[in-house]
Amino acid sequence: MSVFPVVLSQSKFIHRDSVKYPLEERALQFGDGIYEVIRIYNGSFYLLDEHIDRLYRSAEAIKLTFSVSKTELKELLSELVVRNNLTEDGKIYMQITRGSAPRDHIFPKNVEPNFYAYVQALPRNLQNLKNGVSVITHPDERWQNCYIKSLNLLPNVLAKQTAFEQGCYEAILHRDGIVTECSSSNVYLVKDGKIYTHPTTRNILHGCVRMAIERFVADVGIQLVEEPFKIHDIQEADELFLSSSTSEITPIIMVDGQKIQDGKPGEITRKLQKAYEKDANILENLITNV
Repeated sequence: MSVFPVVLSQSKFIHRDSVKYPLEERALQFGDGIYEVIRIYNGSFYLLDEHIDRLYRSAEAIKLTFSVSKTELKELLSELVVRNNLTEDGKIYMQITRGSAPRDHIFPKNVEPNFYAYVQALPRNLQNLKNGVSVITHPDERWQNCYIKSLNLLPNVLAKQTAFEQGCYEAILHRDGIVTECSSSNVYLVKDGKIYTHPTTRNILHGCVRMAIERFVADVGIQLVEEPFKIHDIQEADELFLSSSTSEITPIIMVDGQKIQDGKPGEITRKLQKAYEKDANILENLITNV
């Protein structure tokens, strides 16, 4: 996935090779910043407002002042897509940091935040969506403010890498046996026609696709229970799935080498996938035809 040539930097559109920040950049030295990843289908944003709102909530949570308004930012991102002539499926990555200043734990004064955004092509992973994925379980070793979409992602990276090294797609994270979420997605357990997932506390990221799922379940008459489940509940699950902007709604068919039921995506997961395709106005409708 190469970065498209035009990037957005400090509200200016420049070539990607021209983006340069000094060594004393607080994102590099402290992870002092926030980010968002926004899905694009056929050149159009999906869940744009949800992502922008979360970005500004994260900024407020870390006491970062960003002078660009939500409306201005959405206009800039739209122009970024147009300037790169993106008409297929893709994503935008954007990042705001506290800026560049001599290294000090204390916030610098009168320093402008560093902001950039770029576009990449990102086809849907149709094989995973159709057939499901295998995952592992892994201790949740992150900090206590996971609701902030910050740049402090090393524990997530290590968990995801561990999953990759075992031939798996994701790592289901748990604290003292209680499932929180995955390394880069939210996770859900289906039992007796109900969907269970961790409440939106400080310990998990409030996923934008999760917000969409909350709408979908109301439309299809399925109950979503915001109640933690435990590691030992997984093998008794009727279905298991995860959600994120890049993974959409992906069935989980195997955990730690053990199949979930018959090892095939379940009926409720399929209903939600169909609702997602409809909501995102996806043209190929893979799941609708499964």
